[in-house]
Amino acid sequence: MNQPSNQNISEIDIIQGCIDGNPKMQEVLYKLYSPKMYAVCLRYSGHVEDAQDILQEGFIKVYRNLGKFRREGSFEGWMRRIFVNTAIEHYRKSINLYPVSESQENNVEDKEWSAFDKLAVKDLVKLIQTLSPGYRTVFNLYVVEGYTHREIAEMMGISEGTSKSQLARAKAILQNLVNNQKNQAS
Repeated sequence: MNQPSNQNISEIDIIQGCIDGNPKMQEVLYKLYSPKMYAVCLRYSGHVEDAQDILQEGFIKVYRNLGKFRREGSFEGWMRRIFVNTAIEHYRKSINLYPVSESQENNVEDKEWSAFDKLAVKDLVKLIQTLSPGYRTVFNLYVVEGYTHREIAEMMGISEGTSKSQLARAKAILQNLVNNQKNQAS
């Protein structure tokens, strides 16, 4: 079967082909973006199987909503947002975020965690995957995606204080994991 070369096809042609229902263009789109989008899914999931489910759901949403892409900003950024939202939806059902009072929030320390700078990305992803879904989601949204606590609170239906405390707890857990790994290596 003759497959189009990804380098000879413009992004606009790929998008239009997908909108028109062309399976070859859908395959080209998938092959171009699935590795990056899978990395996004993997950061939000606890298991490879979950990441694969999120990837599949995300691509279905991308294909269904391609007509809504307004070519404002990057296409990859538009897709990334769909995958992040799909991951959030996937875990919204299972997230056990415990409400935190304001006094508890003020007692949660945001400790220095410079040890993370020394970890390989692959190792950090593995550590992030060990976090509970709530901690992992808030951590990814804030640290990786760059959302504010207000935006995270709105997306997840929680208070800003809960978002802040979940982030601080996630960082503390990750710091302990990094220190444990460092101590074991010594």
